[in-house]
Amino acid sequence: MGHPFKHFILITKHRHKVIRNAFHCGIFFHSLGHDLSKYGPTEFWTSAKYYVGNMSPIVNERRNNDFFSTVCQHHAKHNKHHWEYWCDWAKGNVIIMTMPWKYATEYVCDMLSASYTYDKKDFKPETALNYFNTYVGYFHMTNATIEYIRWCLTRYRDMGWKGLKKKDTKAKYAEITSRNKRVEYILLEGAGELSF
Repeated sequence: MGHPFKHFILITKHRHKVIRNAFHCGIFFHSLGHDLSKYGPTEFWTSAKYYVGNMSPIVNERRNNDFFSTVCQHHAKHNKHHWEYWCDWAKGNVIIMTMPWKYATEYVCDMLSASYTYDKKDFKPETALNYFNTYVGYFHMTNATIEYIRWCLTRYRDMGWKGLKKKDTKAKYAEITSRNKRVEYILLEGAGELSF
């Protein structure tokens, strides 16, 4: 059956909240392109079909499609604020690049918006941080990306938006990336060696 109108309202509320969040973080103009692929036919109609209102329709699509999500495949590769965009594969291994500052910061704004949009009644300053800490082990992110996002979400929990000013986040990002590798590898058992 689906709910295209409800889905449109939800993704628009979420997008506007991300843009407001991004204003606080100093990436307002960058954020104007946030999640525009959700309005295109590839993502919109499937997402509307699996709309539930209190979680991403990707979860519902996976439940009904042998765990494969066509929406996630399209969305992650068209939106650089998703960690999946920064993953590559070579000879069966996973190669991960650290997300650039503006995309990692947009990811933080996205997480805060999603936490609020999907459960406004129970949203607290620590909601996004708790979610990130619970699920980060399933994400393919470099140590630098993880550390920066966790730092931002912790600052938000402790200080609100005043803890995520552009000057502070850029300085922390530079400090974190200076002592971590830009690219990391997940070498999978039975995969080929990383050499060409």
